[in-house]
Amino acid sequence: MDLGDLADRLDDAADRVGPEIQRTVRRQADRLRDAIRQNASGRPGPNVITGAYRASWRIEEFPVPNGGGAEIGTDKPQGRRLEFGFVGTDSLGRFYNQPPFAHVEPAVNELSPQIEAAFRSALNDIFGGA
Repeated sequence: MDLGDLADRLDDAADRVGPEIQRTVRRQADRLRDAIRQNASGRPGPNVITGAYRASWRIEEFPVPNGGGAEIGTDKPQGRRLEFGFVGTDSLGRFYNQPPFAHVEPAVNELSPQIEAAFRSALNDIFGGA
């Protein structure tokens, strides 16, 4: 390596960090949302009745220094009950003994190694190819 080019190569790599991390976040958030939706398409996850719950899963991207982040979630009130179950009386006085129909945790567990590999690859593209 020519040390005379080091500063320019480091500047180039620094300029690429934010955009490449944001692209990777976006791609992996899409994959995770799709996996959650797939898991919310029947047992062992929740059954599909109208498809509205499954379609309600959204991605909200947000900026962070030198990159980006994303939140994946639903605004549907049944989301928490479906994922974790619910035993007890609701606000209307109805008693429930609903088992969990996990669909988020299995998606996260399944995709975590692939997400980690995607970020490793992005960093290698930035710094290994600089």
